[in-house]
Amino acid sequence: MVIIIVYVLLFAGLWFFLVRPQKKEQKRIQTMISSLEVGDTVLTTSGFYGVVIDITDDDVIVEFGSNKNCRIPMQKAAIAQVEKPE
Repeated sequence: MVIIIVYVLLFAGLWFFLVRPQKKEQKRIQTMISSLEVGDTVLTTSGFYGVVIDITDDDVIVEFGSNKNCRIPMQKAAIAQVEKPE
């Protein structure tokens, strides 16, 4: 009986410290990506800052730097941070 209680407490602790925070982070990232709009400044996972030019279902086109010719399509999953224009 004691072993069953220990296993239940161990499982609850693992869920509370490992699974729950990961799900919260995934929900935050999904909300951030779903609120993405044209004109937002984004930080990519590779560390580049750019401005969103176009949005499709799974991809975005991001313009990097002041050179208007540097536009790169990338997956939405490659966006680490979004900053809305003021």
